[in-house]
Amino acid sequence: MDLEDEPGESPPFSYQIANLGLQTCIIKVKKIACKALKGRGVNSGLRLIYAYFPKDQHIVFIELYHKNDKENEDRQRILDNFK
Repeated sequence: MDLEDEPGESPPFSYQIANLGLQTCIIKVKKIACKALKGRGVNSGLRLIYAYFPKDQHIVFIELYHKNDKENEDRQRILDNFK
C-alpha cells in the first residue's frame, strides 16, 4: 500500500478490524516495508492502525507498533477515541 492506493481494506496487506462495535472503519496494515529493519522488508513486523472516513476521504493515525513489542492493537484506545 502507498499513498496512491485506496486507504481502505486491501487483504492480505490491510484489513478492517472486526468486532469493535463502531461505525468508524478502523484499518490495520500488516505488511510495511522498512529499510531501517535490515533484511526483513515487508516482513518487518510493523503494524499501522488508522481510522478511515471514506465519505470525507480522511484518515486519522491511531497507532504504529512492532509486533514483537505487543501482540495486537490497543482496542481500548480505539474505543475511547472513536465511539
